[in-house]
Amino acid sequence: MSASTLERTAQQRVRRTRTRAVSPLPALAVSTLRPHEYDLRPACISLVCPSCRTWVPISKPGGQKPKLVPHHTEPAGTENPVRCLLGSNRLVILDMDIERWWQRLEEGVSETDGRRSNRVIRKPRAPVAPAVSQILAPLLMDAQTTLKRCQDHKRRCSVCANPKAPRCTDGDRLARLYAYKAARTDPHRATATALEEMAEQQERGAWSLRELQWTATAESVKRADIQRAHDALVAMRRSLPPKEAGGPQLTEWGRAELMSAIALLATKVEQLSR
Repeated sequence: MSASTLERTAQQRVRRTRTRAVSPLPALAVSTLRPHEYDLRPACISLVCPSCRTWVPISKPGGQKPKLVPHHTEPAGTENPVRCLLGSNRLVILDMDIERWWQRLEEGVSETDGRRSNRVIRKPRAPVAPAVSQILAPLLMDAQTTLKRCQDHKRRCSVCANPKAPRCTDGDRLARLYAYKAARTDPHRATATALEEMAEQQERGAWSLRELQWTATAESVKRADIQRAHDALVAMRRSLPPKEAGGPQLTEWGRAELMSAIALLATKVEQLSR
């Protein structure tokens, strides 16, 4: 078999970026980037492109002119990707040591973990609880003690001392408490209150009796209303003259009014019969 008839098969070659194009941007020094923006491990040496903020591998990191590989501005798998024109093929200056970079990265992580927030969170102010004397005193004081406290407060308070000016909060509270205590301890007021309560009870009893009486007679009243409406309807229908020649006839307006009244009575009878 001749050499010309041998079937030649192309061998699979390693895929590499072979281009002499260089980005017009100045060379990017790795030392100018932050420690978390580049990775100097030999297995995945790469950095964040300053133009599109995308992680890009560095081609030929051990060569004379390492540079960023041509890349897109969108993540891998994006439909209709856009090429990063400025960041692609940009020269890179590897002026950082792996050990130094790793040390800076660990120091930054430890510093961030130990950092505390400077935000001031203010605790809500708890309401001031009233004193025990303020809780029990209004319940235990009588009218005379309340009046004495009210007079003492009026002598000490410059606001309540002026009769033309309105009372302060404490003065108003003491004045209301004295009025309440005086009304409770006054015999005439107590008698009037008792009479008012008796009158109110009598009125409630009268209403209850009226409701019971109405409930007892409601059925008979309903039957009487139905019979009254039915009788009126029958009488009105009888008063409607027939359409005969020579007999008494109504005008069109009179017949329409009579028919309307009959319809209203029929509706009323139907509603009462439900």
